[in-house]
Amino acid sequence: MIKGLKEALRFAASISFWRMAVFWIISLFISYFQLHTNWIFSRRLQSYPRCHPPISESPTPVCIITGATSGLGAAAAHALSREGFFVVLVGRSSHLLSKIMTEIKTQNKDAHVKAFVVDLASFQSILEFKSSLQQWLLDCKLHCSLQLLINNAGILATSSRTTPEGYDQMMGTNYIGPFCLTKLLLPLLKRSPVPSRIVDKESVSGTRFLRSEPYPFVRLYEYSKLFLILFSYELHRQLGLMDQPYHVSVNAADPGSVKTNIMREVPSCLSSLAFQVLKSLGLLQSPKNGVSSLIDAALAPPEASGVYFFGGKGRTVDSSVLSHNTKLAKELWEISDNLFMEASLAFKETASSESDNWL
Repeated sequence: MIKGLKEALRFAASISFWRMAVFWIISLFISYFQLHTNWIFSRRLQSYPRCHPPISESPTPVCIITGATSGLGAAAAHALSREGFFVVLVGRSSHLLSKIMTEIKTQNKDAHVKAFVVDLASFQSILEFKSSLQQWLLDCKLHCSLQLLINNAGILATSSRTTPEGYDQMMGTNYIGPFCLTKLLLPLLKRSPVPSRIVDKESVSGTRFLRSEPYPFVRLYEYSKLFLILFSYELHRQLGLMDQPYHVSVNAADPGSVKTNIMREVPSCLSSLAFQVLKSLGLLQSPKNGVSSLIDAALAPPEASGVYFFGGKGRTVDSSVLSHNTKLAKELWEISDNLFMEASLAFKETASSESDNWL
């Protein structure tokens, strides 16, 4: 107990803790303030209705949700299974995946659910998932395409860890993994006979980027979320420039403050205090309510693309000026694409070497 108290005091005295406690709450207030001022002063609020998938007129729509073992991912899986999607759950724990599948089936006997164990911090795991997914689609006689990809997985790691490829684990899980997964699954999204969509779950803390402190885990988390927004907008632009229209849209969704296990590495007394403060301010939501923006982004009309959803009820806001920096987005894309190509080449070389050893 004494050891835990010392750890909590040390954490509470850090710059990272106060950045989370102050700047992230301010960012939330700014986003909500934008929602209200848009309506008060201009009497208009950009919002989009939800469009339900045409189940009877096309093959069963397939939706992939990463980070689906708890929190917003699990809530999204429940909601989209009720919309008629064949929901593919992606997570690191086979036990938790089985638990969510059982819960969905219990609440909706007609639900179609499948689970895959995938580590988004590992390129090899992502590549193996793509192969397993394609084989599963063939085995189930489903159309070899994908209608919805929700990049929801994310972590807030308080200590430095690396991925099998040598990258920071938080950056790998929150940005590099989603980038690689999207690149690998994009052909399946383009092959969809109906408009398909990619939804990237963002964070308020990543939309107002501050550069005032040395390298801590909080800043790295903010970087990863900013990069994901830049990626969303750049992919939207690139898809729009293609000669052949594929009807693939890309949206970002910010759920706001939601009570999930994202802060599981923060001392429990401090995370409980943080949730209590957010609740007293009227900012804390349950996953069931917080998932609203994610579902809004997923079910918005096909023409809605490059949009930042926040606040539920189909409402949108503008993300930060920095997130709309096209030069920065293009540079980030080029660097990320190089990392993707390097990882692909390394995987092929490893596979070839292992194959030779068997001969």
